[in-house]
Amino acid sequence: MQVFHTASGLREVLDKARRKGLSIGFVPTMGNLHDGHLALIVQAAKSNDIVVCSIFVNALQFGLNEDWDKYPRTYESDCAKLRQSGCHYLFHPNDTEMYPNGLDTQSRVICPTMTDVLCGASRPGHFEGVTTVVSKLFNIVQPDEAIFGIKDYQQLAVIRRMAEDLCMPVKITSAPIHREPDGLAMSSRNSYISDEERPKVTVLKETLEWIAQQIVAGNLEFSKLQKDAAKRIKSAGFKTDYITISNSKTLQPAAIDDRQITILGAMYTESARLIDNISIALD
Repeated sequence: MQVFHTASGLREVLDKARRKGLSIGFVPTMGNLHDGHLALIVQAAKSNDIVVCSIFVNALQFGLNEDWDKYPRTYESDCAKLRQSGCHYLFHPNDTEMYPNGLDTQSRVICPTMTDVLCGASRPGHFEGVTTVVSKLFNIVQPDEAIFGIKDYQQLAVIRRMAEDLCMPVKITSAPIHREPDGLAMSSRNSYISDEERPKVTVLKETLEWIAQQIVAGNLEFSKLQKDAAKRIKSAGFKTDYITISNSKTLQPAAIDDRQITILGAMYTESARLIDNISIALD
């Protein structure tokens, strides 16, 4: 695996690959890689000749009181995992390489839909940071395909919309949620969970599954289901950010005649914010 710290260096080698007719798959990350990330690398390798991964902890998508400064940076172990998973090129830029004129004057990419609800409601500006950095990475790598985990369902939906709106010639592919043995969705922030809280955090997934079972059984009282779900989270000792039953494509509140539904949830532990989702298709 070759490591590049500059856009020009990576572009040069990828331009040569394109001239040979090789396809490029891309997996953007913020590092602190776990098996869920590595599954994206493996998936990218199945449909592309070359796999590129990026590691960049993007300050633009962190709020003032969020964890950019303490976000785990595990570069050496990340590199070892990427080599074992079949990554060909790693792009690891610093802040100056990605934002040469500084964050304050950086041109922004704004997706006006789907960004002020769910995670966007509690993390103002977050998705503006995501769409800006992803568009920059797409411009640098120019991949044929980019793979994103479905755990960050809202992020996936926003990036798909951005790529469609801006006519970006990249296929956006989703990958299944990778879970711990007890069902907890893998996340780089899971390391923040205390030993005391860890056995109880599966309440988020279990609650979303309960809602899905209720809907499939014919219970379409979405508002009540959401309120009851929040009570389940609270009774387990956690604070609910949101529990929302949404249209899978638009992320707007689901209507009773919607056939494609995604149930999304976020909750706070003492030191972590966890998200999860479940999608169902009704006959």
